[in-house]
Amino acid sequence: MLDIADELTRWRARGRDFAAATVVAVSGSAPREVGAALAVDADGAAIGSVSGGCVEGAVYELCQRALESGRSTVERFGYSDDDAFAVGLTCGGVIDVLVTPVRGGGAPGRAGEAGPGDRTTGEASATLAAALDAAAGGRAAALVRVVAGPAELIGRALLVRPGGGYAGSLGGDPALDRTAAAEAAALLDAGRTDTRTIGATGERCGEPVTVLVESSVPAPRMIIFGAVDFASALVRVGKFLGYHVSVCDARPVFATPQRFPEADEVVADWPHRYLDAQVTRSARTAPDGALAGEGADEGRAGGGVDGRTVLCVLTHDAKFDVPLLERALRLPVGYVGAMGSRRTHLDRLRRLRAAGLTERELARLRSPIGLDLGARTPEETALSIAAEIVADRRGGTGTPLTGAHTPIHHDPPPPRN
Repeated sequence: MLDIADELTRWRARGRDFAAATVVAVSGSAPREVGAALAVDADGAAIGSVSGGCVEGAVYELCQRALESGRSTVERFGYSDDDAFAVGLTCGGVIDVLVTPVRGGGAPGRAGEAGPGDRTTGEASATLAAALDAAAGGRAAALVRVVAGPAELIGRALLVRPGGGYAGSLGGDPALDRTAAAEAAALLDAGRTDTRTIGATGERCGEPVTVLVESSVPAPRMIIFGAVDFASALVRVGKFLGYHVSVCDARPVFATPQRFPEADEVVADWPHRYLDAQVTRSARTAPDGALAGEGADEGRAGGGVDGRTVLCVLTHDAKFDVPLLERALRLPVGYVGAMGSRRTHLDRLRRLRAAGLTERELARLRSPIGLDLGARTPEETALSIAAEIVADRRGGTGTPLTGAHTPIHHDPPPPRN
């Protein structure tokens, strides 16, 4: 649900009632991942998607019914071989969807009717509202909601901040809240959305509880070193993919906002010095248990580096590249790629070995940068680089899907430490 927080926050500000359907479990070849959401307001307007089109109509109707009843519910959708025309996922996957109604301004669904059968309490609505505000404001937070377990707990919510502090409740059991908050803090630290099953704790006994943890974190950073024409195209692609994009070059005549109007930041500085400053910023502002770059920045994008950061070195000039890569390849960032010919690459490796880098560190370098698409133009080259970044992030192989027998959707690789 947090992926459409901007629009939902505007709906709430205007007092518009809505119901949000969120994917809480996926198996098989489903088109959307856990956390994807579709919302419908009282006037019938819809935003977002839970399936790429397969079951949108049925989920739309569920949202309308939830608005009428004021109750949260979980429904399963999957493909049926017995009835190919039944509502289901034609791709063969299965998804579980949590549908939650929210009154404009964050009031509970069906005020005054809260009870064992009413899944949406005032406290849960307030927690949802706070989570939407955090996500829309670019602040780090995790929204925890019960998606399986005792019926009276379905839809109950907890908001977890970096470091593990939390507000709200999953059902009156402090031990359950504490355990869920600890699980959510770990996922938030990695910037991941996932589910967790928690066994019976505290005063509860018997049925375990499954929670969906949606992490809202600042946009990951893409730092492009080298204010060249290829960088201009890569800035546009990086913004399209949702990155906070910075461009750095030691030559002030090239590193100007006028040349890169779509970049979030353009810096004239030596690349290695700028990267050192970002690492220092991460260490200075991140509290224990928080994502690097948070703290003084309140979890907003553009501060420091972390395990999701992408570094693209496009200068292919040894006096810039070697001091920069000597540092970059020793950082726990998500991706390091460098542009240049194969001859440039071999010379670069020789210089980096002389600087003391190990073979393990050198193996992290993606060079020549990008996938083999036969790219020629800056735009094609930017697409090649972006394709490699996505494949690395999602665990893809980069090979054509036509004729292959590999999964279309991959399980996410474990987070880098």
